[in-house]
Amino acid sequence: MAGFCVERGADPAACAEPVLDGTHRDLLDALEFARRWADAGGAGDELPEADEKIIDDALIARLGGEAHEALRLALAWCSVEEWQPPALAVLCRSTEVRRRHASALLPACRDLAALERHDLKCLAYALAILDDEPLVVLHRPTGTGFEVRIGGIGDNFQLHTLLAHVLVGGGHVPGTAPSAESVRLATDPEPAQGRTGAVASGAFELLASDGERIWNEGLPDDIPVVEGRRLLVLDEPMYPRSWNADRFFPMLPATAELTRVLSADEVQTWFAYTCWTS
Repeated sequence: MAGFCVERGADPAACAEPVLDGTHRDLLDALEFARRWADAGGAGDELPEADEKIIDDALIARLGGEAHEALRLALAWCSVEEWQPPALAVLCRSTEVRRRHASALLPACRDLAALERHDLKCLAYALAILDDEPLVVLHRPTGTGFEVRIGGIGDNFQLHTLLAHVLVGGGHVPGTAPSAESVRLATDPEPAQGRTGAVASGAFELLASDGERIWNEGLPDDIPVVEGRRLLVLDEPMYPRSWNADRFFPMLPATAELTRVLSADEVQTWFAYTCWTS
């Protein structure tokens, strides 16, 4: 109910505590369920599906401990995904809420998702959103570098679009700038209504400092930290690619601001931390 109220305009910060505390509790309880299930089983004994039809006296006995506690763990295992919509309602509407809660919830969310019995992708993505994050960006073909500050970006498709807007559209590197509509869909505070059909095209290959690809399907949080800063290398795209420009979280507008063009010496210093030379 609190999540529904936030969707209708209630203060997300005021509603976040009960929603995200409940989410955190059930994530931890679901992980404890998985631990007890594994401890009581033999090799190859797979975790059960997350459906309340599995809960019976035999299951409760298998989990051990007090029956009421075992029942709580089983219910958490079966219903933890129900926390995802209200959690997204508050996380996608408040930077303050994300900063206060994300670091505690994200490890538990990822650990549970790794067991492959729950679809928690949206929650994990929301908890991993970077806000007011400085990003060092090196453009390998031109040997130039930039500091870009990002926030509210739901996935690397959106990051890719905004980097092309800032760097190509700003005349700093060659290429084709994204359309005004694809940029609007990434940044407009008003939520996009349904699928627009707008298409964004890849201007770069996104790479980590060691040359590994940073996938568009991933997150800005995937970009490794080097010397205290996330370091991203842009190269010529290996092949043409395009994607629907609608953002991953419709209620969350993104920002990407060019804060500084790096000097030639700074670029050389940052390239020294990569597997290339400028």
